[in-house]
Amino acid sequence: MSKKLTGLNFVLAVVLVIIGAFMAVLDTTVVDIIVPKLKGPLSTDMYGVQWVITAYMLAAAVALLVVEWVIKHYGYKWVYIISVAVFTVASFMCGISNTLGFIIFSRTIQGFAEAFIMVTSQAILFSLFPPEKKGIAMGIFALGVAFAPAIGPTLGGYLAEYFGWRSVFFVNVPIGIVLVVFSVFIIPETAKKEKYPLNFMSVLFLSIFTLALLIILSKGQQYGWFKSEKIVYLSFLAWFGLLGFVISEYFSKIKLFSYSLFKNPYYTLGILVYFILLGFSMYQYFYLVPIFYEQIKGLSSIQTGLGVLGFGIWIGVVSLIAGFLSDKYSPVPVLFAGALVYLLSSYLFTTLNYYTPFIEAVFKTMPFGIAMGLFFAPITTLVMQNAGNKIEQAITTMDYVRFIGGSFGTALATNNLVFYKNKEFDGMVILQNRDLTQEFIHKLSFVIGEKAKAVFMQIEEFFSFNYGFKYVWMDAGFWGVVGALFVFMLVIVKFMNIRVNYGKNSQ
Repeated sequence: MSKKLTGLNFVLAVVLVIIGAFMAVLDTTVVDIIVPKLKGPLSTDMYGVQWVITAYMLAAAVALLVVEWVIKHYGYKWVYIISVAVFTVASFMCGISNTLGFIIFSRTIQGFAEAFIMVTSQAILFSLFPPEKKGIAMGIFALGVAFAPAIGPTLGGYLAEYFGWRSVFFVNVPIGIVLVVFSVFIIPETAKKEKYPLNFMSVLFLSIFTLALLIILSKGQQYGWFKSEKIVYLSFLAWFGLLGFVISEYFSKIKLFSYSLFKNPYYTLGILVYFILLGFSMYQYFYLVPIFYEQIKGLSSIQTGLGVLGFGIWIGVVSLIAGFLSDKYSPVPVLFAGALVYLLSSYLFTTLNYYTPFIEAVFKTMPFGIAMGLFFAPITTLVMQNAGNKIEQAITTMDYVRFIGGSFGTALATNNLVFYKNKEFDGMVILQNRDLTQEFIHKLSFVIGEKAKAVFMQIEEFFSFNYGFKYVWMDAGFWGVVGALFVFMLVIVKFMNIRVNYGKNSQ
């Protein structure tokens, strides 16, 4: 294990790992903007190009299950460098793709490399800082990682509009080359290599469960959920994988996870907060905000990106402050403050609709960015501080529940969009006066001709979408409340520990 870095080398090492993580996370969101543009060049439909995103997510989720084993054998440094190199090559392959199959294959490689980049970059950064500065370390990490999804739509829209969709992938190539070259000479090896056994059967079964579950969540709406035989078969496959994993873990001496960590209430509650608050709630807002700006407000991709950037800037700024406060005091009170701000932001989201001016919408979403800034650094610091010498497993677990929780959140948001839009449309039709409606359509036909009825129905569809959005915001806020309850439980645990320690000291 090498000595700690100081001075310029320390700063450069931090910058190198942050840029690597930033590049990996950015690619998960920047591609969302160009997906509709891929239908023509790749000769496919919308359902086909959705696999460009799905394949990336599936590969990353499976890779997380073996990251710790690989790191233990080869160390942080070289796993990080090779992962960045593979990610760079895969980005180039995506850029030269001319068929759907080839770009899906390339995105699968990208996703696999992304998982290794995320875990190793976070672990390297955590190891570079002294114990009393771990919160700052995670604040810096959050500055890059949490900021990337915010500028992804803006950057993706700009590159696609002025340089073509391939530039979204090619932009990673020079950055990746620079990272690899400089990382070889600057980043130290901070991990202790050791023989680390892996339960391959547990990995196999959990991979089956993960793949089946993520396909169900990402494709359920398209296939018609349990009306589709594919979803039914995938559900049985998911249960088979989960059951096999439980049996394998129970009877095997080699466990895939260290379950003793969950005896620590800070660790367990931290993972639950990460799973529910980030996955089920925050991911919904991240998914819904661009849809709101584009589909309800009718803004362009670049304008939508600027709207997202309105709260994204606050994520970066507040993350550093949250990291500093976590070190000086404790992650728990910072999380408590973040939960209160998040509940406020959830309420403000319910006031957004078609009639909300763009600038007002940007200001109303700013508390969401502040809340996310108060969330990432403290929760990551809390979990990793209570993981003992199993830092890699803590990071892997957080990233794994991020994928699963985020998939649940996205699926919930998609289902709610359809459900509430249809519900509002049906309610609108029931309340209509048929005679007045027919008379209005008849008069409208004198202006625009036979298209009058179709135009009127499109207006109905639009406003049902607009009115239904309020309930979609509320549902995302509900999961925010559930996640906040676990934060409040952390406060109770913290308070009880303070009283116990005070009692021991007074004796």
